[in-house]
Amino acid sequence: MAVLLTGGAGYIGSHTALCLANAGFEPVVLDNLSNASPEAIKRVSRLTGKQIPLIEGDCTVKSDLEAVFAQYPIDQVIHFAGLKAVGESVAQPLRYYRNNLDATLTLLEVMAAHGCRQIVFSSSATVYGTNQEMPLRETFPLGCTNPYGWTKFMSEQILRDAGTADPNLSVVLLRYFNPVGAHESGEIGEDPSGIPNNLMPYICQVAKGRLKQLNVFGDDYPTHDGTGVRDYIHVMDLAEGHLAALNYAQAHRGVEVFNLGTGVGYSVLDLLHTFERVNGLRVPYRIAPRRPGDIATCYADPAKAAELLHWQTKRSLDDMCRDAWRWQSQNPMGYRTAQETDA
Repeated sequence: MAVLLTGGAGYIGSHTALCLANAGFEPVVLDNLSNASPEAIKRVSRLTGKQIPLIEGDCTVKSDLEAVFAQYPIDQVIHFAGLKAVGESVAQPLRYYRNNLDATLTLLEVMAAHGCRQIVFSSSATVYGTNQEMPLRETFPLGCTNPYGWTKFMSEQILRDAGTADPNLSVVLLRYFNPVGAHESGEIGEDPSGIPNNLMPYICQVAKGRLKQLNVFGDDYPTHDGTGVRDYIHVMDLAEGHLAALNYAQAHRGVEVFNLGTGVGYSVLDLLHTFERVNGLRVPYRIAPRRPGDIATCYADPAKAAELLHWQTKRSLDDMCRDAWRWQSQNPMGYRTAQETDA
């Protein structure tokens, strides 16, 4: 069964492609490679022993999508593609709205034209805004604090409305919490461009000596150690959640939303000290002022995914830290080779 992964060469997409290929699906990757490397899909092909097609193209360009649907018998879609840096979205809101909403709209139009009626959407816990009640449940009120989050919120609404208009459409909305880690082989992992926006790759780059020290933003939150608490989920557990979502979409119609998280909150210092312990390293850090918009605590209630998707996380915080460091150690400059780095 051919599954189109838009943005499938990125961090979560590449791990999902590997998971699907191993499960007998036929992933087809479309990516404009603006924040991804073709090397990721080459490695997925090597790890799975299956040749994963990678088409360089853009979801906002209708002809690029039409070409993929004309060449491959796409039955299902997982929609990862989109700009994703929160800070950048605040500075460039129009670019984010134009790109991320156009990608969703164009994809749905092309899917409809080709009779493809199953889509899994890569959403985010950012749609819960500054909800103070924990754990976060799918039924909670929604709201966002930045344009990136609003593009996820609006895309969810577009997909809901499309599902209402077409009773044959199957839409699964997956709200991710904080994916970290890498495939256990160390062959694929998170490879951010420039200074990392996310905590784990920042820790890894400090540990490797690429960055001087970790900035911990705030130590005066009402948490057990004063630092922010988040729900960190191993990227392979997250990838397996997409496999469960595809299976659910095959058997159901309509629109359904699921949290993908562990249901356990760990603080910044919990993550940092676990990383140091399991990898036998010391990571220098300093306490910095809070960042605007950050909340004290955010973690999921994953009960609905366990009940309806028959999915739950298997990997521990130790696994996340160990696998992230294995990836960083084996690939000190990410997917870039030494020759490319020196050029």
